Amino acid sequence: MTSPLRLARAAAFTAVCLGLGMVAHLVSGGEVTPGALALGLPAVFAAALPLSGRERTLRAILPLLAALQVALHVLFALSSPSSSAVHILAEHVLVEHVPTGLAMAGHAHAGPGFGMLAGHGWAVVLTALWLARGEAALWALLRRLAVRLTRIAADPAPPVFTPPASPHPDEPCLPRSVPPRHCVTRRGPPRLLQPSI
Repeated sequence: MTSPLRLARAAAFTAVCLGLGMVAHLVSGGEVTPGALALGLPAVFAAALPLSGRERTLRAILPLLAALQVALHVLFALSSPSSSAVHILAEHVLVEHVPTGLAMAGHAHAGPGFGMLAGHGWAVVLTALWLARGEAALWALLRRLAVRLTRIAADPAPPVFTPPASPHPDEPCLPRSVPPRHCVTRRGPPRLLQPSI
């Protein structure tokens, strides 16, 4: 049985990965169909769930995110109504590797432009850094919580407050109705002093 923490971590990764892929595809002028989202969501979740068992660093997150972004891009491109497999091949593969009959007139450039690749690369790297920082923060919080819970489990009784002992226990307690000896109890204006002879 999968723990709720693993499911939550895989769901967060899926949401970030699918959101990044969808926004990047829409910004570049592509279309994202609901069917492509319905196919991409369980595919990304299935790829993220086995890796959510322990803390992952940037070394594990970056390649997974990059591979899933490429897969989502191809999925979104293939599922858009205005594209075909020939169109995708002509757009994403170098023209010299595509037979001349398959290269479309509008896509005679050498695959995706450097600007698009650089933009997607930066987005993937920044998102992977963000996810790695979130992983580190989550696991640091869980470690602190485990330490706190083990301390509580080791000492379940809270300390009982006892009032401090009086500094002079052998002195008798004075009743409150009698003023202390060191207090001046005179009230009123001072008496006029009589000159002494």
